[in-house]
Amino acid sequence: MPLLKTYDLFISHAWKYNEQYYKIVEMLDNAPLFNFRNYSVPKHDPLVDPNTDVGKRKLIALLDKQVKPVNCVLIIAGMYVAHRFWLQTEIDLAEKYNKPIVGIKPWGQERVPLEVQNAADIIVGWNTESIVKAIRTYSI
Repeated sequence: MPLLKTYDLFISHAWKYNEQYYKIVEMLDNAPLFNFRNYSVPKHDPLVDPNTDVGKRKLIALLDKQVKPVNCVLIIAGMYVAHRFWLQTEIDLAEKYNKPIVGIKPWGQERVPLEVQNAADIIVGWNTESIVKAIRTYSI
């Protein structure tokens, strides 16, 4: 059997509301014939305090280093409104490095924020097969 490509991914998330992030990671971990490396930093490993000006600048620089090497950026569209600044920063970094963006519409959500619609190469539903297919199709 040939070796599978390993996709380097940045999965956008918020430390305070990370249930959807962990569910996406679980879905990808359990996807058949799919390998990935996660360049995101989960809640249990925070980098800096984003509530200070210095911390905000450090976090933006660290996010830059996380997004730069990846094949694809995943944006969970449901978190955009509550975390507009940080998600827009991640979108801006993805665009800076010409990284494809896969928007993921959470289960039961009907609308996707315009900012995510405009930035995403594709928007998929909350479904492992759809997410993996989009990663494979759009990754660089």
